Amino acid sequence: MNFGKFIKEKIVFIIFQLCIVLFFAFVLNSVQIHISIIIYICVCVMLLTLGVLIYEYVRRKIYYKKVYALLDQLDKKYFLSTVLEEGDFQESEILFDILGQISKSMNDEIAKHKIINSEYRDYIETWIHEIKLPISCISLICENDKNDTTKSIQNELSRIDSYVEQALFYARSTNLEKDYSIRQVNLDRLVKDTIKKQSKQLISLKAHLDFNNLEKEVYCDTKWLVFILGQIISNSIKYRKKELTLNFSAVENDDNIILKIKDNGIGISQSDIGRVFDKGFTGESGRIYGKSTGIGLYLCKKLCDKMNLQIDIKSEQGRWTEVSIIFPKDSRILLQN
Repeated sequence: MNFGKFIKEKIVFIIFQLCIVLFFAFVLNSVQIHISIIIYICVCVMLLTLGVLIYEYVRRKIYYKKVYALLDQLDKKYFLSTVLEEGDFQESEILFDILGQISKSMNDEIAKHKIINSEYRDYIETWIHEIKLPISCISLICENDKNDTTKSIQNELSRIDSYVEQALFYARSTNLEKDYSIRQVNLDRLVKDTIKKQSKQLISLKAHLDFNNLEKEVYCDTKWLVFILGQIISNSIKYRKKELTLNFSAVENDDNIILKIKDNGIGISQSDIGRVFDKGFTGESGRIYGKSTGIGLYLCKKLCDKMNLQIDIKSEQGRWTEVSIIFPKDSRILLQN
């Protein structure tokens, strides 16, 4: 709060006070009061006026300094009205009332949008569960009448099922706490369970799979990690070259276990590698192949962050891509959220 600006705002009051002082000086002089006494009275009145202005300025400055200090301490600035105390001057009372009304209006608006989002999410989840039934029926029909056409249909159904699963996790991604359970699982079994879900596509592509040193126990949410691995494998299938090779390996260090999934696909350009986890980012490969939504890896990163796992990606364009998921050995780290 600037003192010069404060005085400028009070200029009308100061001019009015000067006029009063001059009027009293004129009155006192007219009744033949000694000039020294008149000057003394005028100086006292002006000093008193200045003291009142300084007191008012200091009081306001202390209050607004406190407001800014509270604001700096808050991560979410809109909570200011809930921690701010009302001041002892009228402007602070007006400010307090305005902030209170703004906060109430904002909370009402947030509550309304939460209800809308919740209803929309419930609808999406219901639709996804409903759509899984006809997918399963079509898959069963194809199983009972195997030929080249039904094999192609099954491959496309696998892709549809993958996108449906992705949509389900995306719908839930704004409220992950309701679907979250960390437990100890066997990495080898987890990887192979994920591969079973992708087995039809991998078999049809005659993919070569390598498994190295996966007999490790890690802490994670099983359902989430199966989804993450499924998205990584789906990307390897999407951006494969003629013959797909997938290598799954684990490295154990003092503090963590690293699961590495490496393919021999088309790779990722160095200009794109830093943005692959951004929401909606498709990159050079996605634009060329036209199959990418830019959501899969974004969800993988979001789920890993929630589980306090790290996910990293390395690649050499035209040769390979390697995704690493890092599991802390200390399970307490995973339960910090």
